[in-house]
Amino acid sequence: MLIRLLRTYLRPYKKPITVQVLLQFLQTCATLYLPNLNAHIIDNGVVKGDTGYILSFGALMIGISLVQVVCNIGAVYLGARTASALGRDMRAAVFDRVQSFSAREVGHFGAPSLITRTTNDVQQIQMLVLMTFTLMVSAPIMCVGGIVLALGLDVPLSGVLIAVVPVLAICVTLIVRKLRPLFRTMQTRLDKVNQVLREQITGNRVIRAFVRDEYEQARFGRVNGELTEMQLATGRLLSLMFPMVMTVVNVSSIAVVWFGAHRIDSGGMQIGDLTAFLAYLMQIVMSVMMATFMFMMVPRAEVCAERVQEVMDTGSSVLPPLAPVTELRRHGHLEIREAGFRYPGAEEPVLRSVALEARPGETTAVIGSTGSGKSTLLGLVPRLFDATEGEVLVNGVDVREVDPALLARTVGLVPQKPYLFAGTVATNLRYGNPDATDEELWHALEVAQAKEFVSELEGGLDAPIAQGGTNVSGGQRQRLAIARTLVQRPEIYLFDDSFSALDYATDAALRAALAQETAEATVVIVAQRVATIRDADRIIVLDEGRVVGSGRHQELMASNDTYREIVLSQLTEAEAA
Repeated sequence: MLIRLLRTYLRPYKKPITVQVLLQFLQTCATLYLPNLNAHIIDNGVVKGDTGYILSFGALMIGISLVQVVCNIGAVYLGARTASALGRDMRAAVFDRVQSFSAREVGHFGAPSLITRTTNDVQQIQMLVLMTFTLMVSAPIMCVGGIVLALGLDVPLSGVLIAVVPVLAICVTLIVRKLRPLFRTMQTRLDKVNQVLREQITGNRVIRAFVRDEYEQARFGRVNGELTEMQLATGRLLSLMFPMVMTVVNVSSIAVVWFGAHRIDSGGMQIGDLTAFLAYLMQIVMSVMMATFMFMMVPRAEVCAERVQEVMDTGSSVLPPLAPVTELRRHGHLEIREAGFRYPGAEEPVLRSVALEARPGETTAVIGSTGSGKSTLLGLVPRLFDATEGEVLVNGVDVREVDPALLARTVGLVPQKPYLFAGTVATNLRYGNPDATDEELWHALEVAQAKEFVSELEGGLDAPIAQGGTNVSGGQRQRLAIARTLVQRPEIYLFDDSFSALDYATDAALRAALAQETAEATVVIVAQRVATIRDADRIIVLDEGRVVGSGRHQELMASNDTYREIVLSQLTEAEAA
């Protein structure tokens, strides 16, 4: 999976990779050639006392060293740029894929896991690529070149290398095989830490209101302890690797000096050759240690690559049309024909054979008990998810055939939990219409009953809004979200319980202003509060995903027990009449 992912995202960078490998090859060759020159200086210059020989070969060594430094700088620079570009492209690809997901796919992965996969998992792969370009490319060249040059110096002494390299390879392989499952578990537990931390930061007010600080501390401590335990387990294994490698290195160095001394004593080897052989031995061992360092990163990067690829391989259940409709002839007409929706693996559908028609200039209300499928019904119109049966038509065309950009301009949704982005009041209001003027923004705020409190904020339209709108109240968030949709000026307005945080006076004033503003548009309101929808032109009553009543308020009070029960739970008989 890791190779597949790297092959895909490194393909555009073939030229810099080729240049980088060439530079690494040149600097490694220079590194391998230096011990040989040093041996010549010792044997032919120092031993014989030839100063001229020492100076001439010393100058050559300096020149080769400069070539090595320049090539190494160039290789590291290109490797770092390529790895950074890879991380950028991969994060952008994951982000684009997540943006295409419907609510179903987002719920399947979970927001904390998607955040971890986009950031930490991609970073692990990026670090592996960076280390590969800076260390791993030169490691096999240095190892093979060191062995060949060592054999050229003294074949009998090279028997030490035949014993050292396989021992090192076996030790590293055994440890790496045990690391992979541990890294998989560690990334999963990192997801859990992110999930708990995200919940605690978002729900900080609830935690304080119910005095659950100690419980949440214990909860975070538990998942954090599980992650720590797994990191310690991997750390213990990793801590074995370097001592093991260094033990083999030191033993082999002792063996080389021991046998080399006997070879020098017998006249089969010169002192300079032994010095060069020791240098090659250290280069071989260093290349193995670099490979060891890479092998420590590979298991985690493989797990991360699988998690990233899982996101990339997951298709959205809301697919763009192959031949999208780019023009709608009718205006503001919404029809839902026998629509149903079932979550994957669910025993019962959320919606069953729901029929609804909303026309321009009319207000259609949907009411029902909690869990009756009201929000799911509205979510089918802007394609937050697609109906699993039946059709949803906007201006006579199935929403699955409409161009997504056109559908977004035609349908405006104010969600049940309005979300504001970090920025200012103006940037949030212009989210649906970037070209809106300040006058249009103030008009939308006035209709949404938000002009007064926005004008009192320091900066007015330029007043800062925190992430999620946490620096304004729930009612203010709802009014700003309604104003944002009004700025968009769609043909069909969908209000998903968007007035629940408003007091009755503000609710009444807002609905009166909306009636004038949306006189030529289609309005569909989902609400729990009867006072919000009792004057609607048509009221749809949902119960357990089915339509059990349709009509005006007085008609339903007389003929529909479900609606009557909802109304009388909030109003008296006299108020309901």
